[in-house]
Amino acid sequence: APLEVAIPVVVAAAFFLLRISESSKIKGDAAIALISTSSLALGVIVIAMTTGMTTDVCNYMFGSILSMSKNDVRLSIVISILVIILYLVFYNKIFAITFDESFAQATGINTKKYNSLIAFLTAVTIVLGMRMMGALLISSLIVFPALTSMRLIKSFRGVVISSTVISVSCFVIGIIFSYICAAPTGASVVAVNL
Repeated sequence: APLEVAIPVVVAAAFFLLRISESSKIKGDAAIALISTSSLALGVIVIAMTTGMTTDVCNYMFGSILSMSKNDVRLSIVISILVIILYLVFYNKIFAITFDESFAQATGINTKKYNSLIAFLTAVTIVLGMRMMGALLISSLIVFPALTSMRLIKSFRGVVISSTVISVSCFVIGIIFSYICAAPTGASVVAVNL
């Protein structure tokens, strides 16, 4: 489905994931596995059962920058700017919740509201990157730069800035490597991140 359909579906899944991990005995890792594998399985079934569908499932699983249309690129740019603006506007609240949620709640911050904002920002980021990286590799685009930054820098702001620089640099290098070597884009970006 185009991004106009994928974004609301993934945002709904992110909020559902947040609610499952908050209000049940299923913890975060198990809830992520439950939602992601179930969604992936249902998506493959829908694609297999849909008649007249010419979509290559491999592009969605492992990504293909060539599968993005001009409208996808434009929408990605607009939504990326929106994500950056929301993050910058609510940076202090996001920092407080990320650093120590109990303390943030004790100081009067509505943690549920800002956890929902974090889930929304993460979901939108995942949807935007999924066309290029694929459903199986997108988590590496989010996790690897942060892991590298946490090894190099100790402050929260420094980690955010460093992981952004590392992520963009690795992405550009991965795309260039992919073009020169005729390798898959998503896998090339992950290899550079690694």
